This record gives sequence, structure tokens and C-alpha cells, in this order.
Amino acid sequence: MSAPITVLAALRSPRLLRTEVLGGLVVALALIPEAISFSIIAGVDPRVGLFASFTMAVSIAFLGGRPAMISAATGAVALVIAPVMREHGFDHLVATVLLAGVIQIVLALLGVVRLLRFIPRSVMVGFVNALAILVALAQLPQLIDVPWLVYPLVAVGIAIIVGLPRWTSVVPAPLVAIVALTAAVVLSGAHVPTVGDQGALPDSLPGFFWPDVPWTLETLRIITPYALGMALVGLLESLMTAKLVDEVTDTGSSKTRESWGQGGANIITGLFGGMGGCAMIGQTMINVKVSGARTRLSTFLAGVFLLVLVVVLGDVVAVIPMAALVAVMLMVCVATFDWHSVRPSTLRRMPWSETVVMVVTVVVTVTTHNLAFGVVGGVLVAMVAFARRVAHLTQVTSEDGPGGVRTYRVTGALFFASSNDLVHQFAYATDPDEVTVDLSGAHVWDASSVATLDAITAKYGSLGKRVTLVGLNEDSGRRIALLAGRLG
Repeated sequence: MSAPITVLAALRSPRLLRTEVLGGLVVALALIPEAISFSIIAGVDPRVGLFASFTMAVSIAFLGGRPAMISAATGAVALVIAPVMREHGFDHLVATVLLAGVIQIVLALLGVVRLLRFIPRSVMVGFVNALAILVALAQLPQLIDVPWLVYPLVAVGIAIIVGLPRWTSVVPAPLVAIVALTAAVVLSGAHVPTVGDQGALPDSLPGFFWPDVPWTLETLRIITPYALGMALVGLLESLMTAKLVDEVTDTGSSKTRESWGQGGANIITGLFGGMGGCAMIGQTMINVKVSGARTRLSTFLAGVFLLVLVVVLGDVVAVIPMAALVAVMLMVCVATFDWHSVRPSTLRRMPWSETVVMVVTVVVTVTTHNLAFGVVGGVLVAMVAFARRVAHLTQVTSEDGPGGVRTYRVTGALFFASSNDLVHQFAYATDPDEVTVDLSGAHVWDASSVATLDAITAKYGSLGKRVTLVGLNEDSGRRIALLAGRLG
């Protein structure tokens, strides 16, 4: 694992500083239409989403554990909190965001990041592929029922993004595409959808906001389910994205700090009247994979540039054609999708269970438009597949020893899925009066296995025969000593 690039190193190097600055600028431009769209999903004014993206990006640049990762208003969070806005109003929505931030900090202190170890690689691949598909699907409204000129503009934008890096990498290709297409549209006077058509841009700075709600148990009852949902979805997306960036950059990061950092950023966002958010994989990939940014500086500048663009340069930003941003996002999808995972050669070598887990993760995520549901579904399928596979590794063999004692040797992991059939693998009626069960090649993992061993002992006992368990390792022996004969 390589050493991470520090902010100080970036400030001392003109080349690194240029990468961080331009990366932040490209991300800021891409954030504008996304934040407006997510505001519409949540049912709030576009300014709420834009200010939330600014405060989230700037806050997480200082609080987060994963450098160069972008946090802002997101669609997943918008979907969770939309019912609060629809049924109870804006003040309850902000109260929900504040409570979600507190819950995320509490979860971080409780060690929620340890749950990442239960997410297998196949789920991670499905998560990445589903994200790429969702980002691509989100561009469809900008490609359906639009002037014909949009399509050649998108094609030219893609050509610039693909072709320019072959000539030079001094300036990020996405930024060149945005500037070039905007200039072409303005100079030609063409009528195509622009950023300004997505919603009104703010003309002032965000101010402190405290929700006007009754601070009672009734209010807590209303907002807690939504706050808990927002906290879990936001943490899951953020931690998964952080893990992905770790792999892309070959650097490590503090997931615990990222967890409480997300909570702190949401509290700050709520105090400025924002809709909250979490990590954004699309914009993060623009920053890390396309632009090559590596430090917190790019994240901070993305938030600052966003505020400057929408407040100070709102009239200029409003004329950017949506076709330019669509071209950028489509190339992000291509770069994000794990094409190796769907190659025929890979699928032939991969165990079918791994492929099923990946497909389930993708299908559930795309169907529900909720990454949390997809990841949970993939993990559950992976657990079932693992239990099924391990259960079939348990074996029982027997041999007759001196003194007329029959010894059964059990190998493998004994748990609920493998031990249920164990009771049927002994010849109770024909075995001698003395039977030994050798568990030196096995491990007893749960109460189900202890209950099965009790059942085996009881069956032999009913026939007047005695069973001796030998070869128990320390953990298995401790579990049997604690539970044997006490499970009913």
C-alpha cells in the first residue's frame, strides 16, 4: 500500500496543486445539476440541495477519514427523507437531518465500521456495477424528448474526454469538454437544455437555521424512523465508497473517522438548513479516477467552487448545456463499471455462487434505486451460499478399534447448516456398547451443533450404550461444557 499524498505536499507542488484545484472545479460543476435533481426528489427548493452539497463537502474535507472522497446531497438520502417533507414540512426534515447526524456519530462510537468485514468482494463488485448503472440511468431524462442537437453535443463531449488525455493531461478532459461545449452553444445561439433550466440558483450565502418544531416525544416518534434510515443508508454508502477509493488509490483510510465525520457533516448541514447527504461515488470517481486528485484539498475546493459558481457566477453556470455534464457522467459510468467482472472468461472461472451474489446486488440496487437494499441483499445471499458450501464439507467416517470400541471421526465446521444431518450418520442399533466420537478435525460453532451432539448421546443412551467425545479444541470444549444437557 502506497503512502498517501498530504495536503502540505500538494500545496508545495504546482503540479499536484493544479490537479487538486481542477479536480475540485470539475466536481463542483457536476454537483450543480445533481444537487438540484435531488432537491426535487426530496420536495425542497433547489437552494436547499445546493447549500447542503456545499456544507457537506467543506465539512467532510476536515472531518472525514477518506481524503479526496466527495460528500454532498444524494439521491438515496433524498428518497429516505422525502416522506418527512411531504407529510410534516421543512422544519421536521431539518430536525430529521440533525438527528441522523447524531445517530451516525453514536454508531461510529459503537464500532459500526466492523460490519465492513462481512461485505464480500462479490458484493463490492455488484455495488460498483450497480452504481455505474444507476448513474447512467439518471442521465436518461436529459436524453429523452430533447432537441436533436443534444445528441451530437454529447458525442463531441465524450470524444473530447476520451481523446484529449492522449495528447495532454495538463487540464482535466471533463473540464475542457464542459468549457468547449458551453462556448459552442453560446456562440451559436443553439437552444438546448441548460443548467439554468433545472431550477433557480441561489443568490446569497446560506444562514444559520434552527428547525421550528416542538421538541417533544411525539416529534421524536415522527422523525426517528426516517433519521435512522438516513443514518444507515448514508453510512453504508459512505463506507462502501471509502473502501472503493482505498482500492483505486492503493491507500488506507480511517473508516471510524469517516463514520463520525459523516455525522458531524450532517449536523453542520442541518444547522444551515440543508437536506443532508453522504458520499457520492459518481463525483468521487470524477475526482479520484478521472481528475487524479488525492487529498482533502480537492474535496474542500469542490464545496467552495460550488458556492462561488452558484452564488457569484450563477448567470455563467446557468448557460452550461446539460449535454456537457451528461457526457462527463456517462464517461464516469464507463470508468466505474467493473468490465472484467462480466467477461465470459471471468464468468467461466468464477464460482456460480459469487456470480449470483453480484447479480443479486446489482438487480436489487437498480430495482429499488437504493444501494443499501442492494448491499444487504447481496450480503444475505452470500451468507446463505457460504453456509451451504461449508455445510457440505462436513464428513463422518468410522472404524473399529481395540476392545470392540467403534470410533467415528467428524471433520469440518459444525454449525446449524451442517450439524442437522449429523445425527443421521451413526449406526445406533448395530454399534457396540462403547462408541467414541473424535472431534479433533471439527469445530463446534453454535448451540445447534451442541444440541445435535446431545441428541446423538441420548439416542445411544436409550439403547444402553455410552458415547465419549474426544479431541475437542479449547473453544469447542468450552461451548459444550456450557451448553451440553441444558438445551432442552
